[in-house]
Amino acid sequence: MLKKFLKPIKLPASADWGVLILRVGISLLMLTHGYAKLQNLLKGDHSFADPIGIGEELSLYLTIGAEFVCSILVILGLFTRAALIPLIITMAVVSFIVHGADPLADKEHALSFLIVYVTLFLTGPGKMSVDSGLYR
Repeated sequence: MLKKFLKPIKLPASADWGVLILRVGISLLMLTHGYAKLQNLLKGDHSFADPIGIGEELSLYLTIGAEFVCSILVILGLFTRAALIPLIITMAVVSFIVHGADPLADKEHALSFLIVYVTLFLTGPGKMSVDSGLYR
């Protein structure tokens, strides 16, 4: 069942290019957010929001894991669908909890990431990915 979940679906060649551009582009943008948080952590700054009540430090670690580590996996197209789950959860928390009471303009950035991540989860990583080579 896990192999079926991770296996990329066959797309037309033009769609494979589109998924590659979307996958790499959005992940590079998110990587900048995760990298900044990682740099703060390495400097000893462990302060972070605790929107779901699990503690500031754990929230920070999970966010860095999603925004930095999972973004690298999505860029490579390695375990793509599994890597998208933490990113989807993180952007859902930012959109609906952190900015839940805020106007749409304040949620828009996180919602844009969320929409792309859900789309990539449904399409898979495409032919130009490590996953495609692994599950040929």
